[in-house]
Amino acid sequence: MLPQEVITAKRDGRALSAEELRFFVAGITDGSIEDSQISALAMAIIWRGLDRDERVALTLAMRDSGKVLAWDLPGPVVDKHSTGGVGDNVSLMLAPALAACGAYVPMISGRGLGHTGGTLDKFDAIPGYRTQPGEDELRRVVGEVGCAVIGQTDEIAPADKRFYGVRDVSGTVESLDLITASILSKKLAAGLQALVLDVKVGNGAFMASADEARALARSLVSVAGGAGCPTAALITDMNEPLASAAGNALEVANAAAFLTGAEIDSRLWDVTVAQGGTLLALAGLAPDVATGEARLREAFHSGAAAERFGRMVSALGGPTDFLERYAEILAQAPVVRDVFASGEGFVTRIDTRAVGLAVVELGGGRRKRADVIDPAVGFDRLLGLGLRADAETPIARVHAASEAAADAAAARLAAAYTLSERPEPEADLIKERIS
Repeated sequence: MLPQEVITAKRDGRALSAEELRFFVAGITDGSIEDSQISALAMAIIWRGLDRDERVALTLAMRDSGKVLAWDLPGPVVDKHSTGGVGDNVSLMLAPALAACGAYVPMISGRGLGHTGGTLDKFDAIPGYRTQPGEDELRRVVGEVGCAVIGQTDEIAPADKRFYGVRDVSGTVESLDLITASILSKKLAAGLQALVLDVKVGNGAFMASADEARALARSLVSVAGGAGCPTAALITDMNEPLASAAGNALEVANAAAFLTGAEIDSRLWDVTVAQGGTLLALAGLAPDVATGEARLREAFHSGAAAERFGRMVSALGGPTDFLERYAEILAQAPVVRDVFASGEGFVTRIDTRAVGLAVVELGGGRRKRADVIDPAVGFDRLLGLGLRADAETPIARVHAASEAAADAAAARLAAAYTLSERPEPEADLIKERIS
């Protein structure tokens, strides 16, 4: 079999067999297939598309290109995935809460992409925390604590890493088929028995329209199910930051306040509980979603989720008393001040993507891969939709490395907020459930 035969077949609209896709993915992994051939197949897929069987076969081939973890634990192995947003720190609360409910969560997470924050970048803000442990340490922590949030290793779905790198520079990132295989190959390599997906929609999401988000959610659920992993998806609103903080250390502090009960953002609570309840039902740890949600709420109210989070941080090298001292442990920016809107009124629109980009401009994200992130910068106390801003009520507080950076970020943030005399009706946070 030759790579060009596979490319030509897809170019001409023929469905590729599982054998052909395994052959091509093996060549991506061992380097025998060139970048030009990878980009040619990716472009052919964009033009012609893949059917469900092809998507499943491609996903499994990419999953099997590296290490596939197998577990021998007394409870189900589960995980979640978000397509990315601003102020989305759900993983920090959800993983330990699921562990407190009897699940085991080896959560393989990613770094920031574009205007969206990355879970690994948030955990990097915790001094000493190891986001790249070896497999033995991962197994130990998951077995003892019930959860470990880590990064993708070179052994997990290596074909995806190279495939994505070629797509990134060949104009072939925006493919529903390839996005599906990329997301699921990494998740399924963790040896999951259930998965919940949070597909964001809105001006701060990669999927701006409801139709795009629904198509991606259905593709992910269908392919994951076809690969043998029970999966459900929630389509959730990203027309405003999910948490009231955006920036790595600030989002960790927000999560710590949530876990300890000191301060809980209502939208964040609703999305976290909905994801967790769905996952507990999928994994057989609750008879239905409503019961699963009740169990998750109890994990937070009782302090069990906070206890698991503290143990996970300590087990992976972080401070043993992180939740007790997070305010002094996390890095703090030298310039902190309120940001006010240019007028007054009710917040009726937030350009959420612009908020995320303002964090990047502050140094809280990457313009290029080699950039070093400043964990301390960003925004907190972000005012949400429907709330009133005026001369005494700021829209946020900026954390910056310099006065000049604070000035620029404050101007960007003010421009991202639209105020009106009357509030708009509240939009649904969870727009659709797909299973």
